[in-house]
Amino acid sequence: VFLALYLPYLIPFILLVLVFCSAYSRREKWELVLVAAVSSIIARAGVTELIRYFYHRPRPFTALDTPSLFTDTAWSFPSGHATFFFAMATAVYLYNKKWGIGFFIATILITMSRVIAGVHYPSDILDGAAIGILVAYATAAVVRHRTAQNKQSDILT
Repeated sequence: VFLALYLPYLIPFILLVLVFCSAYSRREKWELVLVAAVSSIIARAGVTELIRYFYHRPRPFTALDTPSLFTDTAWSFPSGHATFFFAMATAVYLYNKKWGIGFFIATILITMSRVIAGVHYPSDILDGAAIGILVAYATAAVVRHRTAQNKQSDILT
């Protein structure tokens, strides 16, 4: 229950502490936080909700009439936690491999505990992970492209 319900609240806080206590430049810190935040929000609030608008998959504890450790009233597919935290972990990994591995481990613990708790099917997690990873890569590419353009225009002026 801790991993499924409470660890998710600690992860963004841990990211902020790591970033702002790091030796990265101010610009690098903001870029990492921007990519992590924007990709997580787009994956969770954008893509996940769009899919859930059109596809209504009941949660395992409802569909299978089995007990769960806690309840959730939203649709099951794709996992919002998986999309959010895999996007965040991927963004962190793109900027710092060591931190990223830690964030991926935490994300796997969170999402697998939600399967064990009976609120997600494994396919909810896998598809949510794919969405989060793809959104993070796309967001990082856009931000890096814009940053490169800004650096180039600063050099020209």
